[in-house]
Amino acid sequence: MNGPKVVTAEQAVALVASGATVLVDGSGGGVNEPDLLLRALERRFLKTGQPRGLTLVHPAGIGDGRGGGMDRFAHEGMVRRVIGAHWAWSPRLQEMARQELIEAYCLPQGVMSHLLRAIAAGGPGLVSHVGLGTFVDPRLDGGRLNRSATEPLVELVELRGREWLLYHALPIDVAVIRASVADEQSNLVMDDEGLYAETLSAAQAVKNSGGVVLAQVKGIAERVDPRRVKVPGVLVDAVTVHPGQRLSMATESDPTLTGRQPAAAGGFAPLELTVRKVIARRAAQELRAGDIVNLGFGMPDGVAAVLAEEDAAGQVTLTLEQGHIGGVPATGSDFGLARDQVAMVDAGYQFDWYDGGGLDVAVLSFAEVDAAGDVNVSKFGGRTPGIGGFVNISQGARRVVFVGTFTAGKEQRLRLGQELVVERDGAARKFVGAVEQVSFSAAHARRRGRPVTYVTERAVFELAGDGLVLTEIAPGVDLDRDVIGRMAFTPRISPELRAMDARLFGPAPMGLRLAPAGAIA
Repeated sequence: MNGPKVVTAEQAVALVASGATVLVDGSGGGVNEPDLLLRALERRFLKTGQPRGLTLVHPAGIGDGRGGGMDRFAHEGMVRRVIGAHWAWSPRLQEMARQELIEAYCLPQGVMSHLLRAIAAGGPGLVSHVGLGTFVDPRLDGGRLNRSATEPLVELVELRGREWLLYHALPIDVAVIRASVADEQSNLVMDDEGLYAETLSAAQAVKNSGGVVLAQVKGIAERVDPRRVKVPGVLVDAVTVHPGQRLSMATESDPTLTGRQPAAAGGFAPLELTVRKVIARRAAQELRAGDIVNLGFGMPDGVAAVLAEEDAAGQVTLTLEQGHIGGVPATGSDFGLARDQVAMVDAGYQFDWYDGGGLDVAVLSFAEVDAAGDVNVSKFGGRTPGIGGFVNISQGARRVVFVGTFTAGKEQRLRLGQELVVERDGAARKFVGAVEQVSFSAAHARRRGRPVTYVTERAVFELAGDGLVLTEIAPGVDLDRDVIGRMAFTPRISPELRAMDARLFGPAPMGLRLAPAGAIA
């Protein structure tokens, strides 16, 4: 192919003007990252000082924690504003936000995904219930992460007697996207990508904003079956070929993560008996046969391993906000990918399903919990990891299970057996008087009648009308010293307080049996 759309990375990024709004699509640890184009854009700025004053938009956050991904933009003067759902992979941008060198905003991943479709359709923005009562609500922070972020991007509106949030549309000048193959007409195929993300929506939004779409691909084909095309060539302005394109930061290629072939049987090794396994086991007890489940990033992914070990994986359907249905989510920096999925859809469609109540249960991490039951995962301890799909998932699911260690700190020492012994506690409290930022609104969950459970290795709480209620403690744990004494508030204690299942703490499989569908946990 020698068509006019095939250009070098340097020629492609020359199309990015100073002051432009640039959208980069992809996910997490370099998944679908258009890395060659991002490196070229960074080199251009460092060499020429251009482009300057960019607004960077990223629905899911991309990076490696070492200067890649979104941190290619982390140079003073290169960007003036960043609107992103997830910042954890971009420590340099986080630091710029802390130093007030950029205007920093965080909006829910699903909102940003849907907002692209609203921009493509020429609408004024996105009207959604997602974010009500959280820090995204303009009555709290309006999605702002620092003082420099002064412009309101979200407003409260009332329609048909209900409160909603209106997320403002904005024109986007450049999209930087990725696919596997482009054909002679620049039609893009994503057969060897591990997810579809917002690729099509991003291209449509930018073209209808009068902007340019830059696509990175691994190879060129003469012609592709039109049924495989994810982004029509009419939406693409420049194609750059990168033969060394990886599936993700951690994985060069893996056909089991793209759906081309099934994973080997028995691919899940049992988790080592640690606090993480105890928590994952207790969270798994909250699942029911037939549940449609979302497992969040980090500790929740241990639930999949527990289900496999207990021969219960086939009793539920695991899903990911990146668009996977069925199968087993990948872990670590490959989070967002999955093996043995039965379907893979665009992220926007997945969030339609989630926001409307398609999830029976979500298992999500927590960083802080307060007396009201509010949860913070987005801004704490000098870090601003953001929220990703957390708000969409936690507000859309019919039941929510939050998981995390009771305290934090490397000095923590716990001994497991048929009981739990706290030999040395973590210095940092996670059950605090008031969370630093509201990522999950307990009041909103109560108004909607959503059951909420908080699982740690030594105690389990439920959300009640008056806040947290302690319902279980681990055998071997001292209630006053190891639980209440390590909280910044005193929870109400259930009159039916009971010991956590002793099988959670032992080395053998626990014989997990999921409750039948419709059972009351």
